Amino acid sequence: MEVNGISAIITGGASGLGEATSRHLASLGAKVVVADLEGQREKGEALAAEIGGVFSPCDVTNTDQVIAAVEAAKELGPLKALVNCAGIGWATRTVGKDGEYSSAHDLEVFRKVVEINLIGTFNCIRLAATAMSQTEPLADGERGAIVTVASVAAFDGQIGQASYSASKGGVVGITLPVARDLSAVGVRVNCI
Repeated sequence: MEVNGISAIITGGASGLGEATSRHLASLGAKVVVADLEGQREKGEALAAEIGGVFSPCDVTNTDQVIAAVEAAKELGPLKALVNCAGIGWATRTVGKDGEYSSAHDLEVFRKVVEINLIGTFNCIRLAATAMSQTEPLADGERGAIVTVASVAAFDGQIGQASYSASKGGVVGITLPVARDLSAVGVRVNCI
């Protein structure tokens, strides 16, 4: 797919892998929506200004904010790419040092990691793919490409990585069925 002239959304785009991806796609001629949390606004706006894109405040679990990022991308050019870099994780043991129920792994922490890393990834996929499905296909029928970001922890998680490994294993698990599903509308899905 020719990247020059398309628009692309990069979640978690203001730092780390997301920032590097934003810079790279912009260097190839894409108009990039740097989609990241409101708390990353300063970094996101500075990066967007530097690469000729736009910053869109976006919590990947918030449907309205994801739609706003999709609409921002559509204003820049045909939305043809989404890279899901947003993610969190921190080490927490399943059983606390004192063996008390109260010190067991916090279920809300587990839930939040899965909510952002897995459910947020799917939320972005479903909404960006909907917009991509409405674009004019290329000669080969392609309308767009989506990249999900997993981790070796999906297959070989370490002590304390239960929530992170579960979330990234889920990302690996959704990639193939979603790729098969979206092939009908010309959207490719790959996982790194």
